[in-house]
Amino acid sequence: MYVGWNMKTYLITASPDTSVLKARELMDTHKISHLPVTDGKAHLLGIVTDRDLKQAWASPASTLSIYELTYILQKLTVEAIMTTDVITATPDLTIERAALIIHDRKIGALPVVEGKRLVGIITCTDLMEVLLMALGMGEESGRLSVLARNRIGVLAEIGRIMQQAAINILSIVTTPLRGYEDVWQLIMRVNLAVQPEAVRVLEQAGFKVITHYVENVTPYLPN
Repeated sequence: MYVGWNMKTYLITASPDTSVLKARELMDTHKISHLPVTDGKAHLLGIVTDRDLKQAWASPASTLSIYELTYILQKLTVEAIMTTDVITATPDLTIERAALIIHDRKIGALPVVEGKRLVGIITCTDLMEVLLMALGMGEESGRLSVLARNRIGVLAEIGRIMQQAAINILSIVTTPLRGYEDVWQLIMRVNLAVQPEAVRVLEQAGFKVITHYVENVTPYLPN
């Protein structure tokens, strides 16, 4: 999966001379938290976030009347408060790399550019939607988890067991089990109606299956 496949391309933007009040109105109307700032040729100049606007509102608010504050905010433009050193992505960036950048930089979105031209934006919400889709949450499905050693062929083995039982795996995600070296979780979703049969055939093949939260995973660890 790539950023270009999942980014939003219908963009709400501002120009550098947009007032802070207008920027606030745009973000409230369109329910967004990030407002890219561009020139007349869609070149990215900066970005304004909901936090930037809150700081602009708060800085003089304690000493000015509401009328004085409104006047100042009408004169104040996004150019004065925008971030110009913008962390960006390109359409060919993988989703997992975009998620890592957002996590490590502690930001909420990545404007997507080709050259200097703004072509999209991808946010934490977009990444969450991708994760939920990958986990099969859009389906009427049942979840089961198998703890397995990190060994060659384990996915093929489980796939073969499910194939022989005529059970379709809707989604599968692998992730290391925290605190247990060389043990991975294989998290699968299958049609809810066949979940009991999936558990049965996997256990019959020697796998231990978790279908609900357990505080102690020791009994489910692979030999």
